[in-house]
Amino acid sequence: MPGVGKLLKQAQKMQKKMEALQEELALREIEISSGGGAIKIKVNGQQEVMAIALDDEFLKEDKEFVEETILNAIQEALAKAKEMNDEEMGKITGGLNFPGLG
Repeated sequence: MPGVGKLLKQAQKMQKKMEALQEELALREIEISSGGGAIKIKVNGQQEVMAIALDDEFLKEDKEFVEETILNAIQEALAKAKEMNDEEMGKITGGLNFPGLG
């Protein structure tokens, strides 16, 4: 079956591209600023939180407000990283969704 061999080669080529992209995404950073600049969250393209910076004045606010605002900022940053990841993966996979990849 010559078609199966060709399909396997294409799959291996795609896998190598995806691995290279994952390495590249680990180096890309997204910074989200929230609360009027009181919070800065930095994540990479693999949705890993790299840094959190908090303004000293912001920390004087109500504890629950601070926690909620930080959580919202982290969620926004991770969503943007996922969006970037999905977009870049889509370029490789041609828009096909492969479970467990990306």
